[in-house]
Amino acid sequence: QVQLVESGGGLVQAGGSLRLSCASSGRNFEINDMGWYRQPPGKQRMLVASITRAGSTNYADSVKGRFTISRDNAKNTVTLQMNSLKPEDTAVYYCNANRPRTPWVPRADYWGQGTQVTVSS
Repeated sequence: QVQLVESGGGLVQAGGSLRLSCASSGRNFEINDMGWYRQPPGKQRMLVASITRAGSTNYADSVKGRFTISRDNAKNTVTLQMNSLKPEDTAVYYCNANRPRTPWVPRADYWGQGTQVTVSS
């Protein structure tokens, strides 16, 4: 099992910045990709950004150029730096880590408890 604990988030004005952090504990050696998802009110959860253990990143088109994901494998943390925030970035943000499928175990997704980000206009 892997446990994820998020920190950061809060209320910010449009154009401002926030930084989300996520610390993982447990069977970290099983984890490959880590990332952040968000779920706006009344909508589905969607990928914001992800990063592999090797450092390759992937971003949703809506956040490219504004958000930066980084990862510290030694500390088992992943961070999302969010700049130039817009009201449409308002959502609950969830940290995610996944264990890839192997011949011995199935794929597994682990989730943090979520942290609210609210951007006022």
